[in-house]
Formats: sequence, structure tokens, C-alpha cells
Amino acid sequence: MKTILLASFCFLFTFHSIAQDKRIITSDGTELHVTVKGNGLPLLYLHGGPGSGSYWLEVFMGEYLEKHFNMIYLDQRGVGRSGSPEDGNFSLERMVQDFEEVRESLGIQKWFTMGHSFGGILQTGYSERHPDVMLGMIMVNTSLDMQDSFRRSWCPKASEFLGLPEPLQCLDESTPLFDRWGELIGMLNENDLMWKMGYMHPESIRKMNRTYQDIENWNPDFSESFIEYDDYMADFRHASATLHMPVLFYYGTYDWMIGPKHYRSIQFPNMLLWEANTSHMPFIENREDIKKAIDTFLEAFPF
Repeated sequence: MKTILLASFCFLFTFHSIAQDKRIITSDGTELHVTVKGNGLPLLYLHGGPGSGSYWLEVFMGEYLEKHFNMIYLDQRGVGRSGSPEDGNFSLERMVQDFEEVRESLGIQKWFTMGHSFGGILQTGYSERHPDVMLGMIMVNTSLDMQDSFRRSWCPKASEFLGLPEPLQCLDESTPLFDRWGELIGMLNENDLMWKMGYMHPESIRKMNRTYQDIENWNPDFSESFIEYDDYMADFRHASATLHMPVLFYYGTYDWMIGPKHYRSIQFPNMLLWEANTSHMPFIENREDIKKAIDTFLEAFPF
């Protein structure tokens, strides 16, 4: 484990609630599914995917997280149990507004966010715009630059698993990025190799997939639409240097979806940097380590 010395931060209140599902209607009429569970510091979970939903985290890590936090499990607009906007607006600005409207609807003054994978981009975009409501961020195997993650890890590692020869076609920028990305995903799925990109063991991806069977009428709209928005493809690593709230940045040395060296360009001033010998999904495959990382983070500050 590597650490960077952290500055202190003061917490304002503790939030208590009983478990409940909520339907929050945003200012543009979109219905969001939110599950609130646990006692303690309020924490908004921002899932990745894009489009993975929040339910699986509740299944695999809820028992631990809900002992430490008042968890707000949100399915983002166009995902899972949430509805989609009539005007098709899935922009980052609109997502950020959703998060603020959820906070206000729940009567929360300040909170943490916890992001996984693509959720790191959402966290950073939100924190840039609303630093005054942020107590801290827990970032678990998050990318702050999707193009960098693809170029330095996704493309070369997937090509290695597939036995593709050099020069790697997935690095040919004359072809649109998501065409190259989609082709790799297709080949990995065809060869039953997709699990290698994000998991240590093939059974883990089957455990994940089984959680989706619990939810009927899954909404896939955001995952099918986000590529239309250039704002998600920006490099958010530069913004990290300007955000001074406490940050736990947890990264896996076998996380080929983000890249095990992606952490090197992350510059949060008050950061606990945590290296783990794990894949993209420590919530399933290395739960004791992610628990230890969060415990250490909470002990490092007088929250």
C-alpha cells in the first residue's frame, strides 16, 4: 500500500434512516430509482458501466457499507430501475443536476460519493461543480480519462488475450474509438474471454451476471446513448489537482479495464493511494482488502 499524507477535514452531521426504496422525479420529469439503507455518514454510490446500475454493489458489499454509511444506491437516468428523459438528455451536466436533486430531495447537507470504473468521471465532474457539498470521495478502480484507459490498457491487454498481431488495429485512430472498442468486446465475448479484462476468475463474472436476473425490465438507454456525448471523453486527470476534499484512490494491479498504471497521473492533493493485487471487481473477489482500505480512509480523517 502506498499513501500520501492527508489534510484534515471536518464533518457536519450523521444521517440515520431505515431501508427504503424511493422514486425521485427530477426537474425534467425523469423518474430515478434510489434505495436508501444503513446508518452513518451519507454516501452516494455512482456506478460505472456506463449503465451497470447500483444493485450489484448492494448485494456484494451492502452488509459492510451500510454499517459505516447511510448508503444512497442510485440507478442513474436511463439505467436499471430508473426511467429515461423524454428529451433524451444524458449529458454530464444533466447527470450532475440529477445528483444535486437527489441530495436536496433526501435533505442531505453534505455527503461522500463512491464511484467505480466510469463512476470516477461522474464523481469528478460532480465535485468540480459542487465542491461545497463534498465530504470526500471513495474511488475504486476508476478512470479519469477513458481514452487513456483504452489506449494504454484496454486495447493492448484485450489484444494479448485474443492473440492479435501487431500493429494493433485498436490503436488506429483513423477508426472511431467506440467502433474499435466495440469490436474488441465482440471478439472477447465470442471467445469467452471477456472475464479476463475485469476478473481474476471466470466464476466471478457469472456471479455478477446472476444479480441482473433479479431485476425485471432493465433499462439500457444510457449505455446505448452516452457515446454521443463528448463531455464524458474529456481528460479529468487535470481536474484532480484542483479538488481538495479527502480522496481514497483504490487501484488494482490486475485491472485491465482501467489500467494498473492509470493512478500515476492522478493528482488529488489530499489522497490515500491504495494499491491492491486485484482485478476490476474487488467487491466480489477481494472484499477484505477493499474493506480495509475504506476503514483506513475513515480512520485517517475526523469525519
